Amino acid sequence: MSDAQRFRQAVRSGAHDGLTTGCAPGFVQANLVLLPQRHAHDFLGFCAANAAACPVLAVGQPGDAALPELGEDIDLRRDLPGYHVYRGGRFSEARRDVRDLWQDDLVGVAIGCWFSMEDALREAGVRLRHVELGIQGPLFRTNVPARSFGRMQGALVVSMRPFRLTDLSRARAVTARFPRVHGAPIHEGDPAVLGITDLQAPDFGEVLLPLPGEQALYWGCGLTAVCALQALQTDFITHAPGRMLVTDLLNQSIAETEESP
Repeated sequence: MSDAQRFRQAVRSGAHDGLTTGCAPGFVQANLVLLPQRHAHDFLGFCAANAAACPVLAVGQPGDAALPELGEDIDLRRDLPGYHVYRGGRFSEARRDVRDLWQDDLVGVAIGCWFSMEDALREAGVRLRHVELGIQGPLFRTNVPARSFGRMQGALVVSMRPFRLTDLSRARAVTARFPRVHGAPIHEGDPAVLGITDLQAPDFGEVLLPLPGEQALYWGCGLTAVCALQALQTDFITHAPGRMLVTDLLNQSIAETEESP
């Protein structure tokens, strides 16, 4: 049994219900959306049009809680440490298990997660303060419009993490190797360019301000698709913030090229 499978077993048993950042090193983590089949075409088209923010790793069959592309024993109804349930597009409740909410028309969509790049960054000697602090880090709605598709439209959501100035080039190069989990940053420095007015007031996640000698880097975030889905005022389920699906895919298997020295 792999470390990823052992981790999912711990989640199923209730032994782990916290963040997945720093957990199961070496394995790809994914955002999860469970949505009605009638919205799947527009949702997947929106993700494809905004692939840097919403890179799709796998799509399940309607009514099937498995994702064999990502692991043999995955059960999307109970293998995440936390779920958020939306009713009519609005957040309704947080759950540890959604088996009793499962419907025959639900489609599971796994979207690449930034956490999957953490191992490569650590191996490159890049400091990750959010991991040291045991937090997810801040995420912000921007004023940058995402590309619309069908009925899906909205603004880009980004994640921000601060890095030492001496680590910036390595952080860019390492993350560029992983386009299936967001890839390279889309912006660095001044948050006002993205319409972000206050780094101390993230829309999601926790505050993490750059220290002297650090600069903020911004990546597209899978919440871009979740926020667009909310506008449809439908029922759906997602992972709880920072509580991702740990898959059996190895991070090294999705790295496209070696970073420059």
